[in-house]
Amino acid sequence: MFPGAGDEGILEYKSVIYYQIKQPRWFETIKVAIPIEDVNRSHLRFTFRHRSSQESKDKSEKIFALSFVKLMRYDGTTLRDGEHDLIVYKAEAKKLEDSSLYLNLPATKVELEEKGLSTTGKGTHNLGNCTISKDSFQIATLVCSTKLTQNVDLLGLLKWRSNTSLLQQNLRQLMKVEGGEVVKFLQDTLDALFNIMMENSDSDTFDTLVFDSLVFIIGLIADRKFQHFNPVLETYIRKHFSATLAYTKLTKVLKNYVENAEKLTEQLLKAMKALEYIFKFIVRSRVLFNQLYENKGEADFMESLRNLFTSFNDMMNINSENTGMVKGAALRYVPTIVNDVKLVFDPKELSKLFTEFILKVPLGRLVKQKLHCLIDIVHSDLFTQHDCREILLPLMTEQLKFHLENQEELEACCQLLSNILEVLYRKDVGPTQWHVQIIMEKLLRTVNRTVISMGRDSPLIGSFVASMTATLRQMDDYHYTHLINTFGKMRTDVVDFLMETFIMFKDLIGKNVYPGDWVIMNMMQNKVFLRAINQYAAVLNKKFLDQTNFELQLWNNYFHLAVAYLTQESLQLENFSSDKRSKIFQKYQDMRRQIGFEIRDMWYNLGPHKIKFIPEMVGPILEMTLVPEIELRKATIPIFFDMMQCEFHFTCSFQRFENEIITKLDHEVEGGRGDEQYKVLFHKILLEHCRKHKYLSKSGESFVNLVVRLLERLLDYRTIMHDENKENRMSCTVNVLNFYKEIEREEMYIRYLYKLCDLHKECDNYTEAAYTLLLHAKLLKWTEEPCAAHLTQRDGYQASTQGQLKDQLYQEIINFFDKGKMWEEAIVLGKELADQYENEMFDFEQLSASLRKQAQFYENIVKVIRPKPDYFAVGYYGVGFPSFLRNKMFIYRGKEYERREDFEARLLTQFPNADKMKTTTPPGDDIKTSSSQYIQCFTVKPVLELPSKFQNKPVSEQIVSFYMINEVYQFQYSRPVRKGEKDPDNEFSNMWIERTTYTTAYKLPGILRWFDVRSVSTEEISPLENAMETMQLTNEKISNMVQRHLNDSNLPINPLSMLLNGIVDPAVMGGFTNYEKAFFTEKYKADHPEDQEKLDKLKDLIAWQIPYLADGVRIHGEKVTEALRPFHDRLEACFKQLREKVEKQYGVKTLPAVDDRRGTRPRSLLRSFTMSSQQRLSVASVNSISSDNSPSRPGSDGFALEPLLPKKLHCKSQDKLERDESERERKDKKKEKRNSKHQEIFDKELKTTDISLQPAEAVILSETISPLRPQRPKSQVLNLLSGDRRISVSPGPPQPQSSPGPPPITPRNKLSFSLLTVSSLELNGMGVDKGETPPPLPVKGISADYGNLLGDNQDLTSPSTPPLTHHQRHLPPPLPSKTPPPPPPKTTRKQASIDSGIVQ
Repeated sequence: MFPGAGDEGILEYKSVIYYQIKQPRWFETIKVAIPIEDVNRSHLRFTFRHRSSQESKDKSEKIFALSFVKLMRYDGTTLRDGEHDLIVYKAEAKKLEDSSLYLNLPATKVELEEKGLSTTGKGTHNLGNCTISKDSFQIATLVCSTKLTQNVDLLGLLKWRSNTSLLQQNLRQLMKVEGGEVVKFLQDTLDALFNIMMENSDSDTFDTLVFDSLVFIIGLIADRKFQHFNPVLETYIRKHFSATLAYTKLTKVLKNYVENAEKLTEQLLKAMKALEYIFKFIVRSRVLFNQLYENKGEADFMESLRNLFTSFNDMMNINSENTGMVKGAALRYVPTIVNDVKLVFDPKELSKLFTEFILKVPLGRLVKQKLHCLIDIVHSDLFTQHDCREILLPLMTEQLKFHLENQEELEACCQLLSNILEVLYRKDVGPTQWHVQIIMEKLLRTVNRTVISMGRDSPLIGSFVASMTATLRQMDDYHYTHLINTFGKMRTDVVDFLMETFIMFKDLIGKNVYPGDWVIMNMMQNKVFLRAINQYAAVLNKKFLDQTNFELQLWNNYFHLAVAYLTQESLQLENFSSDKRSKIFQKYQDMRRQIGFEIRDMWYNLGPHKIKFIPEMVGPILEMTLVPEIELRKATIPIFFDMMQCEFHFTCSFQRFENEIITKLDHEVEGGRGDEQYKVLFHKILLEHCRKHKYLSKSGESFVNLVVRLLERLLDYRTIMHDENKENRMSCTVNVLNFYKEIEREEMYIRYLYKLCDLHKECDNYTEAAYTLLLHAKLLKWTEEPCAAHLTQRDGYQASTQGQLKDQLYQEIINFFDKGKMWEEAIVLGKELADQYENEMFDFEQLSASLRKQAQFYENIVKVIRPKPDYFAVGYYGVGFPSFLRNKMFIYRGKEYERREDFEARLLTQFPNADKMKTTTPPGDDIKTSSSQYIQCFTVKPVLELPSKFQNKPVSEQIVSFYMINEVYQFQYSRPVRKGEKDPDNEFSNMWIERTTYTTAYKLPGILRWFDVRSVSTEEISPLENAMETMQLTNEKISNMVQRHLNDSNLPINPLSMLLNGIVDPAVMGGFTNYEKAFFTEKYKADHPEDQEKLDKLKDLIAWQIPYLADGVRIHGEKVTEALRPFHDRLEACFKQLREKVEKQYGVKTLPAVDDRRGTRPRSLLRSFTMSSQQRLSVASVNSISSDNSPSRPGSDGFALEPLLPKKLHCKSQDKLERDESERERKDKKKEKRNSKHQEIFDKELKTTDISLQPAEAVILSETISPLRPQRPKSQVLNLLSGDRRISVSPGPPQPQSSPGPPPITPRNKLSFSLLTVSSLELNGMGVDKGETPPPLPVKGISADYGNLLGDNQDLTSPSTPPLTHHQRHLPPPLPSKTPPPPPPKTTRKQASIDSGIVQ
């Protein structure tokens, strides 16, 4: 006994009992090993005894009960597996030890019942010396033996000799025995069956039953449950089977079943499933017989097998419906006998028998089974023999051809073909050339057509392509030659075959059926295709090149296939890792080079036919030359020259070639092909060829240079195309479209126009998008001419004529202009449209809509306030920039409210490696040729180009203001230059202004927000001319302010108060006395006699200021409140003094009556005394400064250099006073103190001014605008309300509120002026405050569009000015105190320069 695996055996097993458990359950498993000869006389005995917790008492406990069970039953079978309810016998311990006393008693309750005794009666039964207890004891057993059976029927068969009369019954009962029991006794059972057969050899009584039993056993082993017994069966047949005559009986019974298939369908079906092993028994039996009797009865055996196959064939011919399953089973299982039968039967004859068997299959039925039968034959040893294959292969190819053409069971067909090719590829199957030829002749074209007809999403496409590839792979030169010869003299058949093949190859290359990472499969396919293409190319050269047989389409297909092959993704080795690339190259070489050289040779072979391929083949050849393989490029680029030469020979030009290569080059480069190396090679190779040619030297060179220029632009465009920076993409796009416009390629030009338009729309550049679309519209006519395909490059336009398309374009352009607030431009187009609607189309409905739009646009012009963007000059220096930016200067149109710092930040974000230049002077060659990147940026002022219709006429300022920042192409930047010796008493007598004018290539705005500078000119402005312009602009500002108040009585008085106070108050450093000191002296007149006319003009301008001031003071008096009356009285007193002086010295000027000048809206001062925009002078920027030294809040790129300000204002501290301070200045100071009370009243009045003074439509911007908008500089909030302008150089500390005059200038501090600060001049692009309500912020689609808000104020208060509180936001700011500061000490010119940040 073994209590567990690995334990040593014991003779007695003692179990365990737990305390006070009255019904114990053990669940203990033990193994009892009993020798086979002892089983019959063995039994298991279970004894019971009490246990005691006292060891001495426990040892004395004796057995009180017993159970037992016998291992062998009375019928000779072993104990049944399962549970057994054993009887518990009680007796004296000694009696229980004697087995003879209880072995005759029943062991189980079942046996007790069989003897008629009750098991449920009360009390106990006495059986001999033992008493049956009412207790019971249960055990479960499992017998493991290959010799002892629990089945009576199986036992009867195994011991058949003991009772032969029951043999037939036992054989029948065997087929009902549970399978597990049979397979345990497999060898004994088979021995018994074959012994029965052999011992009854003279009789056939038991043959059928034995056959059926054998089929039953083989079927059991075929079952998945018992398939692991297969080796047991195989071993039995090979080592233990010995029935030498069994083959005759088995063959006979099987033949009988087959012949009676209709009657014995069920038995035959079972026999078919067991056919493999039945034949193993037959063959093994015959082999054993031959060994014993030396091939005796060979002929009879052969004949019996032939007859058996004949029976199979006859069965396949039966039309009975109930034999369908049997036929299918025959097709499935008959091939399994091949490997065994060929051991005792002639293989060639067997092959013929199989051929006949397959041919007997009814047409159109059992196709799948038939093909799988053929697949099994291919897998058999028969097909590996050359002689047998010659018999079988024609049958298989015929079957395949038939079913492929009928599209039947494609999967099975493909599998069969694959298996055939696999066998033929082996080296151990004999010669295969003829067999490959059979497949090529019969199946190649059929397989090709199947592939062509099959969709790329079919799951079988990969298998069929693999089969086709395998066929081509096994074909040698002989096969290719033979293939073409099979078509005979039918030339069209060859053409059709080659066309089919070329199209199929190209399709397979373009849409690869295998995943990209199946490298070996793809490379193998490419290798096979390459060889096939080259073989077919030889056919082209041989049969279709001469004049009579030339096939244009066939050659065309060849070239397209070869180029597609060369450019396919899987051959582009440079895309692989270096290891992968080297392995591929080592095994397959660079197949691109091989096919490329072949294409080149084929092209040159064409001879006079070349012209037929121009321009169609230009694109494919270009695609091939763009492959990045240098030897391939060198070999194929000369084809272009050959094309040029060929077309020139026939047409005396190569225009078609040129057009085609330009069009295709655009698409190819944009698609990612081409590089700098290609550009160099193209230029070098073609230029060499052209220069050697007698007629193409000039035109060819021009063409080559043209293509190289295009390549440069396209390569730049491709590099930038995926850049996040849309401005770079716009630049490149414009570069390309301008090139196409230059070479008059309209369709390409339009293509890039729309690319540019899309970029603008993405950036909300609606104005630029409109100008871009306008370029397309200008190519169209208002006619009924049909639209060419390239004119309608957008699906959104539904137009058949040019007129319709132009109409649609105009509508979209007008919409864009409206969004960009360019209503003047929209009106121009609207008028053109309206004319068409009225006089050509007679579409009055559209006309009315167009006119209503125009009316709205006119109203917008005069009522809607538009933001005025700044313009910036930007230079990109250094070779580190792309070619389209390198060492060029551009003028940029800033975004709405964008400050220069933010604009610069945008630039430096695009070029993070660039350095910002510190000066505005042009850089030297060292910077231009540097490998680094340098950016120079500063603000410039647009030069007004007023349309002639507005000149010298009273025009609304809203109308004129548009032209001040739009339709401009000239921009100015000014800086001061001192000439001669410094005059400490008069700073302005030798302060000249150097003004640089930049002229752009196109007007701004345009199709871009920037254009490159085409020319730069510099001129110098004399101090006198500067003074004249300052006076002129001051007069204009007074006039505009007065005009506003005349036309709108609701305007607030505060801006007017500040404007007038700043001019007429004597506290402001003596008015224009400084002009008089500088220019109205005898010395100046003597030194500058040529300036007499200008001096008169300046005097005239000073005199003209008085009547404007008079109107202003009068209006101020009419509108002033009582609280401000003292301030007004003081204003009038100051003006009276000023008027007396001016009229006395410069004469009296008179304006027309107020009623004559009152209009419907403010007018711009464009009168006889106003200079034209070309004559207008600039007030200079003091510095040529670094953009990082002077923050550019509006007007900070320089400051207005007031001509009347004396030098002594420039000081470092207010604590140091000049010792030679003039007497007049001290008097002014005292007078200011006397008037301080009036100022206090004025300040108080301003603080309490009622909100009703504000016009209803005024828009006041508070400091905090919205969470989405950045804050406007505090100074702008104040100055937009005040209308006063003060111009600063750089931010500084807060200025004392008590000092209204100019503060002392310290390094990087703000410099403000009180004299003539009302000037409306714009310096270097700084905005001009006309006193209007500040413009509202533009409505934008995204929050980021608000950028940094930038007003057009020149006056900036201290950065520390507190923001307006909510209740203050509608109140005007208080006027500053008029107490003048003490004059500053003198400063040297050098100090002033340093303090101002000037770089000389």
